[in-house]
This record gives sequence, C-alpha cells and structure tokens, in this order.
Amino acid sequence: MSSPEPPRRAALALLLGAGLAGCGFTPVFGPDGGGEALRATIRPAGPDTEIAFAFVRQFEERLGRAATPRWELDYTIVTTEKALAIDGSNNITRFNIEGSLDWTLTAAGSTVVQLSGSETSFTTYAATGSTVSTLESERDAERRLARILADRVVTRLLSEADTLRP
Repeated sequence: MSSPEPPRRAALALLLGAGLAGCGFTPVFGPDGGGEALRATIRPAGPDTEIAFAFVRQFEERLGRAATPRWELDYTIVTTEKALAIDGSNNITRFNIEGSLDWTLTAAGSTVVQLSGSETSFTTYAATGSTVSTLESERDAERRLARILADRVVTRLLSEADTLRP
C-alpha cells in the first residue's frame, strides 16, 4: 500500500509556489530579475593583499569580470587572529581568523555612494603540523574567509539590484 505523503508534498509545493508567485517573487537571475543588470558590470578595486586577491577572484567568479564597468566597488578588509586552543604544553593548536569588510558601490566615475555595507565572518585553522603546513593552513583559512565575505557582498548587491540606478 502506498503512503499518502507524496500527494501531500506535491500539494504543499504547489501552494508554496502559488504563494511565492502571488507575492511578486522573481528569481534574481530570472527573466524579470535584477541580477542580470549587475552581471559583468561591477569593477572591484584592485587587490593589494592575498586576501583581497581572493576576495576579488570570488567576486568576479560570482558576477563576472567587468570589461566596461558601470559600477565601482571599493572595499577595506581587516582581519584579526586569535588563539582558540592551547594544549598541555602551552602550545597554540588552533587559531580563529575574524574578518570584517566595509564596502561602497558607486557609479563609474562618480563619488556618490549608491550602496554600502559591512560584512563580517570568521574561519579557523589548525596549527598542529609542521611550520609549512601551519602557514598553508593559515593561507587557506584566509582564502576561505575572503570567499565568504565576497559571497555576502554579492548576495547583498543582488538583493538590492532593483534599486540601483547609475
């Protein structure tokens, strides 16, 4: 005998879909979404550190590289490192890297800020291996942090895409 669950799930999905359509929900990269207007139109400031380079790479991966930018993204990334775990020999075995990113979006050639924001996140890494492996773990944690921050900025920009006017 079959379970009555599949028909309930289908009905719930239909009701949810109808509810979203009724409230004006439009996928950001759908036909009427504002996301396409931002694709390959934003030029982030040139990176000057490894973490900034990772940020720009992830940002451009998500929105594309702007050949002729309509928007300019300026940002400042600040990181701090804190010890999380200390073993019995008083050696630090785990670190936390906290990052904050302040950003502004302006029309190309303008100084008028259209959008701005601040994003924060953190990553951790282990310091239990050799010096080389610990340094690589730290770099990897910084790259992960940069990707997280870039994704948050892109999400914010996409959510506000309909309000932007160059």
